[in-house]
Amino acid sequence: MSASAPSPGNPVIGPVPFAKGHGTENDFVILPDPEGQLEVSPHLVRVLCDRRAGLGADGVLRVVRTTRIPDGLGLEGEWFMDYRNSDGSIAEMCGNGIRVFARYLVESGLAKAGTMRIATRAGTKLVVVPGGESDITVDMGPAVIGTEAVVQVGGRPFAGIAVSMGNPHLVCGTALPVGEIDLSSAPEFDPATFPTGVNVEVVNVLGGESRTAPGVPAPEGYDLHVRMRVYERGSGETRSCGTGACAVGAVALRSAGRTTGRVAVDVPGGRVGITVTTATTLLEGPAVLVAGGQLSPQWLAAVQVETPASIEAIPAPKPPVAPAVLDAPASPASAPRAATVGPRA
Repeated sequence: MSASAPSPGNPVIGPVPFAKGHGTENDFVILPDPEGQLEVSPHLVRVLCDRRAGLGADGVLRVVRTTRIPDGLGLEGEWFMDYRNSDGSIAEMCGNGIRVFARYLVESGLAKAGTMRIATRAGTKLVVVPGGESDITVDMGPAVIGTEAVVQVGGRPFAGIAVSMGNPHLVCGTALPVGEIDLSSAPEFDPATFPTGVNVEVVNVLGGESRTAPGVPAPEGYDLHVRMRVYERGSGETRSCGTGACAVGAVALRSAGRTTGRVAVDVPGGRVGITVTTATTLLEGPAVLVAGGQLSPQWLAAVQVETPASIEAIPAPKPPVAPAVLDAPASPASAPRAATVGPRA
């Protein structure tokens, strides 16, 4: 690592290496920082993720040894995934990000292909990285299905089911084609239900063992086939969300009267496979590294100091209300408006 230890007046001293990768087009800037020398400020993350003035990404993955970051103390695994949303906020977990993180570990020689443990703020995850460019599988842990709630998306109320995958989700099944739903602004939800914000998924069932698609087969090897879009807290609409796909898979199976099974989840950026067992949830999908290089010391020096023009307000959290099963269209007449999706994904 060529960057020296940060000081309060000079938090990052370049040049700093980076890589860029994506999982089903959910893209990330990767910052290798094995010894925990980088001070990754919210401002630096926002600038790196800026698609015009920076590298452009949905988030930043800092690669740091578990023993070199306070959040990693006591966790298994040599490496800790320090994930930040594009608005600079810290997140517990990212399903697409951890696959890209694991791919980077192998391709950079920091870990060998095979089974590895990666520490995150949502605990240690077991990850299987086959040789070559094959899909990566992550044991995401069990989906914890919670209460029903209603969210306002694009001025429409959608009923949903809360799910925790180490981070909060609200899965909203609808008969309205998800491509017609306006996700250009933050959904509104009840902050009492989601005090730290929530990721919102809107879902159509396309086939398999479902009441809304009778006689339409799922892809080979799957029990259900769904399509989803997502608005991630701290990032906005993204092309994919791994933890969101896990939440959707669990709710879709439950709505079909099943407790286990396999679900093909189509997202704007491709497809991931979800396997729900009695003990856990497995996420399988691609992870691609597309570029690498060094951040310019001159650029880093120029962006280190926040000016009034560069400071962007992180949206404060806003509301959900009473859902329906995934197979049914959302139909509540109205929902309370209180907060928008908060800062962490």
